[in-house]
Amino acid sequence: MPNRSTDMLFQLVQSLERSEKRNFKLYMTRNSGSGDLKVVQLFDALDKMKLYDEEQLLAKNPGIQKQQLSNLKAHLYREILSSLRLLNPEANIDLALHEQLDYARILYNKGLYYQSLKTLDRIKEQAKANYQATYLLQALFLEKKIESLHITRSMQDRAETLSREAENVTARLSLVSGLSDLSLELYSWYIRNGHSRNAEDTAEVDSLLLKAAVLQARSCEGFYERLYLYQCYCWHAFITQDLLVYYRYCQKWVDLFHNDPKMIAIETAHYIKGMHNLLSAHFDLRNYQKFNEVIKAFEAFAETDVVQQNRNNVVQTFVYIQTARINKHFLEGTFTKGLELVPELEERLQQYELYLDRHRILVFYYKIASLYFGSGDFGSSIDYLNKIINWKMDLRTDLQCYARLLHLIAHYELGHFDLLEYLLKSVYRFMAKMQNLGAVEEQVFRFLRQSFHLTPRQLKPQFESLLASLRPLEKNRLESRAFMYLDIISWLESKINHTPVQDVIRQKFLEGKRRVETLGE
Repeated sequence: MPNRSTDMLFQLVQSLERSEKRNFKLYMTRNSGSGDLKVVQLFDALDKMKLYDEEQLLAKNPGIQKQQLSNLKAHLYREILSSLRLLNPEANIDLALHEQLDYARILYNKGLYYQSLKTLDRIKEQAKANYQATYLLQALFLEKKIESLHITRSMQDRAETLSREAENVTARLSLVSGLSDLSLELYSWYIRNGHSRNAEDTAEVDSLLLKAAVLQARSCEGFYERLYLYQCYCWHAFITQDLLVYYRYCQKWVDLFHNDPKMIAIETAHYIKGMHNLLSAHFDLRNYQKFNEVIKAFEAFAETDVVQQNRNNVVQTFVYIQTARINKHFLEGTFTKGLELVPELEERLQQYELYLDRHRILVFYYKIASLYFGSGDFGSSIDYLNKIINWKMDLRTDLQCYARLLHLIAHYELGHFDLLEYLLKSVYRFMAKMQNLGAVEEQVFRFLRQSFHLTPRQLKPQFESLLASLRPLEKNRLESRAFMYLDIISWLESKINHTPVQDVIRQKFLEGKRRVETLGE
């Protein structure tokens, strides 16, 4: 069977831009030996394939023997990477510094000590200017090696100077490593579990943040120290749903780049992530005006060369801008209009299949399902929710729980009462197993169980009673997570007033917008 996702060489070939393919052909022409003709033949064959199929590959290219294929693929993989490394290395600070370090080592091996040391001086200046402590430390190690083995300079305190420099860099790297580890731990916790479900979850992530606070006491003055520190506070606040603190550190994250613009080109992926989180913070706080300002700036940034010349940056900006555009429709209550985004979104998801992780696809499915639910197309909502429910994975257990709850409510809206009794038990057991049953969820399940036996006239008072009991829970941080996934309040109001749910949300949006405009006058 064709397998697009597991053959690494096929993925690499398919990821190449037209200019990169042309550069590879030129590279092979300059460096090819007699044995490389089959490598180019293999490259052309893989380039033409839509899906990787080894049997088809061998059948259409009789010059390539099955026993040769493994070695040819390994050779082609290395040659492609070598050709890419030579393509605009100066555009990437990592590649540029690595290249200069290679030159310094070559000069040293040739016995040209002074030239090697001059190259190292340039590397150190460039590394310091761009906060590249790892390359600075490598340069210092090579410089210490040269100074310890050869008499090159007359400075009496050279050894002490190099020793102090190395100690300072090592201390900085230790701090950066510690903070980045904690940031990753917090983010991984969120990917596994979502928002904190109870006091135990909150205590667990609090203990991680305490480690960050201890490290912070060691002075976080450099770019990377502050970046990872802000990320730690950002993830902690998001997990615990302290939305104001989440916004504050998202803004610090983005401002860090705006205050040192050259770092946007160096750490573009971190900048993109920061902009996404800032948009999410404005969305969660319902700060519509700032949300619009940031998304316009983000869309403009997505068209710059920094993004367009890097496939990873293109894919990441696509993911986050599409997420923000859907969220904009959630804010405005324009669910039906938001569905216009779905065809292009699905096409791009297929186009970027090689580059998207399962978590991103899972989130998109849930957002598309929510658009359909809000527009009143409960059948299509169920179709997308089934994609989540039937996709066996251990990511975002919270999202899987609320996908099942929204799936249950969609069937309720369609009047599938023959299914509801079974679904109620199934979803309840699943959410209990995943420890996702809070006061909000318990009350919703209790209402749905009772509603089977109520007449339409009896239903309205029960809807009103449920709404009255849920409103106070919106301000409870541990219970508010349910409202982030399901706007259960607006749904209940729509049932009580016999109005489409998107009309309820739209009316709230317009009233809030008028209040802001009145205050601004």
